[in-house]
Amino acid sequence: MAKKKILFLTGDFAEDYETMVPFQMLVMVGHEVHAVCPGKKKGDKVMMAIHDFDGYQTYSEKPGHLFELNYSFDDVKGEDYDAFCMAGGRAPEYLRLDKKVIELAKHFMEAGKPVASICHGIQILTAADVVRGRRLTAYPAVGPEVTLAGGEYVAIAPTEAVVDGNLVTSPAWPGHPKWIKAFLDVLGTTIKL
Repeated sequence: MAKKKILFLTGDFAEDYETMVPFQMLVMVGHEVHAVCPGKKKGDKVMMAIHDFDGYQTYSEKPGHLFELNYSFDDVKGEDYDAFCMAGGRAPEYLRLDKKVIELAKHFMEAGKPVASICHGIQILTAADVVRGRRLTAYPAVGPEVTLAGGEYVAIAPTEAVVDGNLVTSPAWPGHPKWIKAFLDVLGTTIKL
């Protein structure tokens, strides 16, 4: 397996599991992963939120962990990375307002590099206008944005994932096993058992 250099975008009130689990797993299998957030530097921390499915009409939110960033956002250049991964939660609603975040999303999608996005992370892709003609999923409340941005929203169980070429998406953290496996497949990562 060739080690990949992956840009991992998160931010304040990103979903805890959707940050911690993919970041740790990508590092565990041997990839170099730079976790970043606009306006923050290496060593800064972002506050996570835990989104849970408790039987209400939408998810509930509880305080999560502090997550330490291991790279400075200002030092990021898209051409230096092999792939892009975006956490979900509430962070994408403000991260998509950052011009450089949008430029990065466009870079990775237009270059055909592997891109993984989960839950509300898809809001970054819709804001970047890079889902037109693509099949993808998201947290159901983001589905109308996918459609308005010209993508084909696929309604699936939260435990599933959708792959369309270089793009890997899932509705929420219960989809981690399939979403992360699909991202590893698109990355060309093999794990010997």
